[in-house]
Amino acid sequence: MRKRPGMYIGSTDSRGLMHCAWEIIDNAVDEALEGYAKRIDVTLYADGSLEVSDDGRGIPVDEVPGTGASGVEVVYTKLHAGGKFGGGSYSASGGLHGVGASVVNALSERLEVEVNREGKTWAMSFMRGEPGIFHDKKSAPLTPAAAFTPFSQSDESPDLRIVGKVGKKVTGTKVRFWADPEIFPDGTAFHYPELIERVREKAFLVPGLHIHVRDERSASLATSGAAVTGRAAPVEDDFLYAGGVMDFVDYLATDAPITSVMRLTGAGEFQEMVQALDPLSGHLKPQQVTRQCAVDIALRWGTGYETREESFVNIVATPKGGTHLAGFEQGLIKVMRAQIEAKSRVLKISAKEPKIEKDDVLAGMTAVVTVSFPEPQFEGQTKEILGTAPIRGIVAKVVEEEFGKILTSTKRDLKTENQRLLEKVVAEMRARVAARTQKEISRRKNALETSTLPAKLADCRSEDVEKTELFIVEGDSALGTAKLARNSEFQALLPIRGKILNVQKASPADILKNAEVSSIIQVVGAGSGRTFDSEAARYGKVIFMTDADVDGAHIRTLLLTLFFRYMRPLVEAGRVYAAVPPLHRVEVAGSGRREREYIYTYSDAELHQVLARLSKEGKHYKEPIQRYKGLGEMDADQLAETTMDPRYRTLRRISMEDETALAYAEETFELLMGSDVGPRKNFIVDGAASISRDQIDA
Repeated sequence: MRKRPGMYIGSTDSRGLMHCAWEIIDNAVDEALEGYAKRIDVTLYADGSLEVSDDGRGIPVDEVPGTGASGVEVVYTKLHAGGKFGGGSYSASGGLHGVGASVVNALSERLEVEVNREGKTWAMSFMRGEPGIFHDKKSAPLTPAAAFTPFSQSDESPDLRIVGKVGKKVTGTKVRFWADPEIFPDGTAFHYPELIERVREKAFLVPGLHIHVRDERSASLATSGAAVTGRAAPVEDDFLYAGGVMDFVDYLATDAPITSVMRLTGAGEFQEMVQALDPLSGHLKPQQVTRQCAVDIALRWGTGYETREESFVNIVATPKGGTHLAGFEQGLIKVMRAQIEAKSRVLKISAKEPKIEKDDVLAGMTAVVTVSFPEPQFEGQTKEILGTAPIRGIVAKVVEEEFGKILTSTKRDLKTENQRLLEKVVAEMRARVAARTQKEISRRKNALETSTLPAKLADCRSEDVEKTELFIVEGDSALGTAKLARNSEFQALLPIRGKILNVQKASPADILKNAEVSSIIQVVGAGSGRTFDSEAARYGKVIFMTDADVDGAHIRTLLLTLFFRYMRPLVEAGRVYAAVPPLHRVEVAGSGRREREYIYTYSDAELHQVLARLSKEGKHYKEPIQRYKGLGEMDADQLAETTMDPRYRTLRRISMEDETALAYAEETFELLMGSDVGPRKNFIVDGAASISRDQIDA
């Protein structure tokens, strides 16, 4: 394990360290899944160690027959020795390999285990996987640097020692480990937001389980991976949910609902050939066993087109899916196609229209897919992909039966929802076809072909995508000035009239009908939504150039919403920018041989600083100060010098650095631009106190 840690934890960076945390946390959650634990505490200490404690049964402390070692030592030092690996302790658990605890031990500089069981507290210590005793100083915090004496078979004192007494009904396990710097490089740290998201998942999937997380790392010890910079006090979070996967779907979904949350449950059996130890011969022999698989799925559709699928096997996340997710999608598409074909007349589908595809069905869907069965087969120890083949058929069958019942229900409310859902799927199919057609006709034409691009586009001459820039300009008045200010070799201009459609609220069909939005998608030339291909984009940079006022900010927000929703790969690649035009121009009078000077400022605060500096230097400036209320008020030379010329301009790049930023952006766009008015009203009311009347440009 120490020689090839990547085989077991994926990597030796923060991702691998987080996987070590998941292994220990999952062991505690398995106790809760079986109904033995009600609370789990996770603590991140200032020294970089992590501790997980639960109130489950506690690891067995008796000697394991045939090993000469206690249950604690076997679990933390032997491969495939966990209770979940054929031991019968768990009907369903997160691990196949049975090496989770032993991997963490092998890759830890120090690991401490405490077990409350049989009225006593038992303790055991390990250094890089070897049992022994650390000689810590009294009243001093535990540290891997303490003197260590390895355990020897000749020692009279056992490796598992009694360190205290507890009530007979008090049980549980506490594990604390320090990652080994010989394995993990400097700067590797636990990522708190990622830890919180994973813990929240567990709380959703095990209703009634209380998980408490405490981060004691100070700002001075925090790293970029810890994501706690700027705070000194501990951060604590508690998670306790009474619902299950249905509450999980409600939490994950951000768009307005089209359907209510549906619950699909069922079970199935499958035969599996396993290698079992023959007690007579002592050899492994193949044996066929019958497995029971329970399926629990929650899903709903919303007005958006993004798909959010979370899959779990025995409450362990499988971020890359596997056979259970494939079976879910297979059953879903089969039922949906059958229903749409049966209602083709009501939905007004012609025989010439193409078949419904997977992307059409999954658009706007949020789903949580969970399966539970003994000894799942994963592709690799990191458990990212489920590989047990029969699960696909079981899940598909459950979905076909349960989802089919919902779609064919005669209840009035369900019939209305089902009709809306089928209409959405058909609309997605038509939008996909329309987007593909539009993408084909919007490709840059060669000299022998006629251009189908909008007439109002002032295109550039260069076809080198890396160098070209598309300025989306607010208003026709600014377009005239911008044409004179641009470099026509590589800068293209597309004017838009007023405020474009808010795509956060609109359907894909309405978006394609809107002239301004359609022109933008056509000019960018890479399609939209699921069919968007950033490699086909006609320009290297897309720059929003709007007035420096409230209306300009609103138009910029609407444009950002369009690109975030339907051309997101451009934003993720850092190819979308906002121009920064000046607010004021200060004309400094010349004297003698000194020529007059022009100073541009971009905020009121900067203007006051410039004027104060000029007064201090004894320089005179022309009154009144010129205030630009729009791009059209600027001369071409001024616009080029301040906003368009790459040598002098300032651009703000719109970017999303990681998944946390993406989730925050999703929430913010839904809050500011979504259909739900209540949260937006509360946001405005809460922030009203911080805005003065003088700051409102009206």
